[in-house]
Amino acid sequence: MPLSELQLAVERLRGEVRKVIVGQEGTIDLLLVALLSDGHVLIEGAPGLAKTLTAKLLSRCIRTGFSRVQFTPDLMPSDLIGTSVFDPRTTAFEFRAGPIFSNIVLIDEINRAPAKTQSALFEAMEERQVTVDGRTYPLAPPFMIVATQNPIEQEGTYRLPEAQLDRFFFKLNVDYPTLEEEVTILSRAQQGRELLSADAIIPVIGPDELERARWLARQVRCEEKLVRYIASIVDRTRHDGSLMLGASPRASLAILSGARAMAAMQGRDFVTPEDVQSIAPHVLRHRIQLTPEREMEGLTPDQVLQLLIKQIEVPR
Repeated sequence: MPLSELQLAVERLRGEVRKVIVGQEGTIDLLLVALLSDGHVLIEGAPGLAKTLTAKLLSRCIRTGFSRVQFTPDLMPSDLIGTSVFDPRTTAFEFRAGPIFSNIVLIDEINRAPAKTQSALFEAMEERQVTVDGRTYPLAPPFMIVATQNPIEQEGTYRLPEAQLDRFFFKLNVDYPTLEEEVTILSRAQQGRELLSADAIIPVIGPDELERARWLARQVRCEEKLVRYIASIVDRTRHDGSLMLGASPRASLAILSGARAMAAMQGRDFVTPEDVQSIAPHVLRHRIQLTPEREMEGLTPDQVLQLLIKQIEVPR
């Protein structure tokens, strides 16, 4: 599968999503990078910015299984992973799989479930398996979790544990549309609401094509000096005075995988420093914690990361 075919597959995916979504090109491309890198994505943004719709459209473009779970404070782990049910006909317990047993799992408002339910995701996200009553059930590939959360609501929400945040490949921040984009949205709505429906999307690639594309992305070359550049960025987060928590080696691996996928999507079989710089903030922003002093100054993780990356010499 040459890079030109991978680019064509990516363009078909983009085209289908853009049938419904106006703007958000960066978010769509980064979702595709995560898909090629076999990573999970956390999408954060204000209500009404089509976070859930974008994730649903992505799943519709691929001929795989899809499930959606609305997280609520009373959701139990068994509601997500499944439970054993007694069958009187066989006088034995039978495992009934939950919605986590799918290929692309959309978790809406992930921060509304308590820690007990959040912990049910840990094994599934990292090891692609679920253990119930001492028995392990593998999750069929491809397996990807796309979670959304609203950053402005505090009542009835729970902060995600750092261990779970570290399992998300990307954290994407969705902004409001521009004036022209909003005009386009309204114009489409006037033409008929069916134009805004996910039913307009048709699958364009299957699991085999996706696996071949992922394999090809892993073949993209990353020179030793760029590997050291990635490691230097992540290492700096552990020693920067503005941060009380730095990123883990899982972040380094994510930057490498994401940079390879980004290069492949652009038709290159090699990684450039620009690929690393474009991927790093989305990999790191949810893995670091600012010191209280920096938070009181009004700094954001993205601002600190921007300064941090500028301090590291770019290999040429």
